[in-house]
Amino acid sequence: MKTVFLIALIAFALAFVSCSKNDSPEIIVKSQLTGYVQKGPFLNGTSVSVSELNSDLSQTGKVFSAQIKDNSGTFELSNLQLSSPYISLKSDGFYFNEVSGEVSTSQLTLYALADVKDISTLNVNVISTLEKARVEKLIADGLSFAAAKKQAMNEILAVFSMSKSDIQNSELLDISKSGDDNAILLAISVILQGYHSEAQLSELLANLSGDLSSDGKLDNEALGTELITQAISLNPAKIRKNLEERYSGIGSTAQIPDFEKYLTQFIQNTSFVPVSLITYPESVDGVLNILNDNNTSFISYNTDFGRYYSFSAVTPKGVSLKIKMEYIEGGGDSPYAWAYWMESDTNWKQTVYDSINRLQYFEVVEAGKQSTLKVQFLLGSNTKIRISYFENNNEVVTRSRVITVN
Repeated sequence: MKTVFLIALIAFALAFVSCSKNDSPEIIVKSQLTGYVQKGPFLNGTSVSVSELNSDLSQTGKVFSAQIKDNSGTFELSNLQLSSPYISLKSDGFYFNEVSGEVSTSQLTLYALADVKDISTLNVNVISTLEKARVEKLIADGLSFAAAKKQAMNEILAVFSMSKSDIQNSELLDISKSGDDNAILLAISVILQGYHSEAQLSELLANLSGDLSSDGKLDNEALGTELITQAISLNPAKIRKNLEERYSGIGSTAQIPDFEKYLTQFIQNTSFVPVSLITYPESVDGVLNILNDNNTSFISYNTDFGRYYSFSAVTPKGVSLKIKMEYIEGGGDSPYAWAYWMESDTNWKQTVYDSINRLQYFEVVEAGKQSTLKVQFLLGSNTKIRISYFENNNEVVTRSRVITVN
């Protein structure tokens, strides 16, 4: 009996040791983990931190740190020993703004979640940032990491009227390489950047991520309006040139992907309704503004001696505006339909008045400032004048309206 008991005890002990060995976490060794942090490319010296995560995406407490080592956004970590394949990356730093063609004046924070069991190269970008909260929610709801990543990616693409069933994970995308997957990333990146400051971009990313986290849909119409408004104002040719010159200037080879077609796809297919980035005050110093849509009827200088009106617009930095004023009919035979006070001119550049065709162009000199001018109408008697707007860097008329002068 004692012999049987002893044999059973030994068998139990062996089984326990065997189970303990099988339950031990597998150590994942990464001799090197490299990648890029990109909005446009982040700058040399930017901090990058990598946190190990459990399968439920809670932190294990193990953290690794690095710095971007060049102006293409490259980071590198060596000799990582992980007990879990899941990691979270966070990067804070300055970056090259591909829309303005300038280096950012303040820092931006981007994130990424990744499974590094079978990869040693991964990137941090705006899509990886947008999807983070949604992936965390889907995993909390029971999805696997891979399934959560795929669903979150598809939901983000849908917001931008895009779809690609075989697109790579966000952390594998790269704005400096060719291919449709990378073109999608760059298109979304430029739409989000738009003419925002770094603070505005950071807020937009946070608001979009928060809105998407619960159900994967963009429920806030104001955010959608902001996206399409920025998208239609962009100059794709300038963006491409900015990126090509930047990468060339830092000695890096880049193949900028064909992002233009995905930008156009969003503009043509989205249900979001744009508004103008430019504002036209209804009045300035108590004087009606000719350029405001609500002001359609005016009085001529001859009817009310000394009467003048404001010619005013506020343009965001990077956004151009040109106005064409053109006489249509009425008011008599005088070739001069209006005049302006030179001493009142602030930030407008005017062409010489065309007395034959009775038209004139006005263009904002420096975007980011309010432009004002005092204008008088010289003709009355139901004079019709067309005002055409070339807004948001457009070379063709954005819209036009007709005003009446009596």
